[in-house]
Amino acid sequence: MNEERQERIGVYVCHCGSNIAGVVDVEEVAKWAKESLAHKGVVISKDYKFMCSSLGQEMIQDDIKNEGLTRIVVAACSPHLHEKTFRTAASRTGLNPYLTELASIREQVSWVHTDKKIATEKSKAIISGAVSRVIMHDPLDPIIVPIAEPTLVVGGGIAGIQASAHRIA
Repeated sequence: MNEERQERIGVYVCHCGSNIAGVVDVEEVAKWAKESLAHKGVVISKDYKFMCSSLGQEMIQDDIKNEGLTRIVVAACSPHLHEKTFRTAASRTGLNPYLTELASIREQVSWVHTDKKIATEKSKAIISGAVSRVIMHDPLDPIIVPIAEPTLVVGGGIAGIQASAHRIA
């Protein structure tokens, strides 16, 4: 485990235009993360209008390089939508992409709450959990597993459809 070594974690809170910022005080959340999660290794915390934009990704990449970040947490949309975006941004700097954690504060907070104070506090709790989680991540390497062309996929559900759509070229 990584408990012996103090990690250098960056937290990035996305406004998602007004999608998140209309319900969550993202500036307060970013400030809170740097102050309240420093004991967990958070050394930098920023908010940005559209974190998934090329400028948002560049900001994260610059911080990884300039601040020596060893892990990042992005509080934004669902991992389903942007996990690959932020993992790719991390890998462009040489940081293992699996040392990235997404905290879904759009779907889990701003879309289900109308009270700004409650939404802001819930965002803090979700980000705190994401920071605790990313500390436990180990660097991973993707593997390529050869498959035989005449493979039968049994099942027509989501997993079966995805499995049959992925072919090794």
